[in-house]
Amino acid sequence: MKKYLAELIGTAVLVLMGCGSAVIAGSAVGTLGIAFAFGLSVVAMAYAIGGISGCHINPAITLGVFLSGRISGKDAGLYIVFQVVGAILGSAILFAISSGMGLNGTGANQYVDGQLIPALIAEVVFTCIFVLVVLGSTSEKSPAGFAGLAIGLALVLVHIVCIPITGTSVNPARSIGPALFAGGVALSQLWLFIVAPLVGGALAAGVWKTLDSK
Repeated sequence: MKKYLAELIGTAVLVLMGCGSAVIAGSAVGTLGIAFAFGLSVVAMAYAIGGISGCHINPAITLGVFLSGRISGKDAGLYIVFQVVGAILGSAILFAISSGMGLNGTGANQYVDGQLIPALIAEVVFTCIFVLVVLGSTSEKSPAGFAGLAIGLALVLVHIVCIPITGTSVNPARSIGPALFAGGVALSQLWLFIVAPLVGGALAAGVWKTLDSK
């Protein structure tokens, strides 16, 4: 259970800090600050729980790792369940804080009406790039000890480009938690932020297996 609980805690921290930066401090830190909040959350959790669970804290990463043959189907399924629960927990904490401060919003992902295709492409492609960095930096061929930094900085980069498009998901759990508290449009568009990142994660696994083949 320790690795599943680690995934729950890690995902809760990612949502609380990442989405929290947008809801509570977004006007002060801007897009770049929010991007770094998500990336630094991943770096912090990578070194906090990476030795316990591998610090996936993202169903798209878990799918990519599973398809790459690095994790069992049972573990993959339970990782995803605990990640979603963690995201809901993180969103609940954020909602309690922000609503108590009179703030609106939960950091939920949305795309502008009429921009479904750009949003879909962005989430698939950027998730693929992100998960590819995860698979590559955690492989036996990569320098030891630097995966957390590479993954965190990759997430910063993805957010800088993708925030104006969708608010950046690349993580179904990160989208599910805030959408449940936001409701409305966020909830009606949630399917995209579940499907597209999972497709991107699967594509990344395929690309990595091709690059890593002997």
